[in-house]
Amino acid sequence: MTSPLDKLGLGSGQFPLDQVHGTARGRPPQAEVRDILEIAARSRLPVFDVAGRSPQAETILGQVAPRPNPFRVSISTVRPDKGPEVVEAEARAALRRLNLDQVDVIFVPSASDLFGPHGLALWTRLQMMRDQGLCRRIGVSLYASDDPVGVARRFRPDVVQAPASLLDQRLLVDGTLAALCEMGVEVHLRSIFLNGLLFLPPDRIPNQLKGAAGRLSRARRLIAEGRSDPLQAALGFALSRPEAAAVLVGVTSAAELSAVIAAASSPPPDLDWDEMALDDPVALDPRSWAAA
Repeated sequence: MTSPLDKLGLGSGQFPLDQVHGTARGRPPQAEVRDILEIAARSRLPVFDVAGRSPQAETILGQVAPRPNPFRVSISTVRPDKGPEVVEAEARAALRRLNLDQVDVIFVPSASDLFGPHGLALWTRLQMMRDQGLCRRIGVSLYASDDPVGVARRFRPDVVQAPASLLDQRLLVDGTLAALCEMGVEVHLRSIFLNGLLFLPPDRIPNQLKGAAGRLSRARRLIAEGRSDPLQAALGFALSRPEAAAVLVGVTSAAELSAVIAAASSPPPDLDWDEMALDDPVALDPRSWAAA
């Protein structure tokens, strides 16, 4: 019998590794991150995404991660502007910092890197790195605006990361993620909390997102009427998607991860998911929030 936790993956993007003066609870960041990873290991979370962290953060992660490392770890490439040799050298350096001989996936962090002047050389080098055993698979992190199916047809990645959530259902409704699965591409969902938008009370919604306020209020009301809460609803939606092989979540503390695991382990609420999707283009693209 499978568990919802079999799909749940952990991202390091919100780990408090850059807080020089400690976490909000006054703990050293290394201690908090060690506790997060120990909880993840005890709960048998399969995937750990380290993409986008600084070399200093990678070194700390390598020091505090459980041994032997129980996770399928993924990292991301640096920008390809300086050539494929630099991309490979930085990937190998990241593995050394993480105390790993091999990672599961190396992701290109942006589709624009593949379509730039160095894109073909970057992808060819990643294929060579995969063949050499530096990683098991290679992939691309995509946005809805990137034409994910077109990217997959051209480059044939093993894995993609893509945003999908209870609020942002675009790639599910239009069949994009299902099409990727049919092509044999493994799909990892990210941004399942849409930068925490579902958790914001109405009086704290940024002015540039006021156009989505009505739909957000409706979603919260439907969740409450279904005797659920936003965390359980967001996780229940993402984990129930057949297209998703993994669902990535970010946390800032061990307590947050414990709450996520408890919510994910509960039966998914019986809610009308279709009624909760947003259609506001600004709200659906966190990159545009600051510029709106």
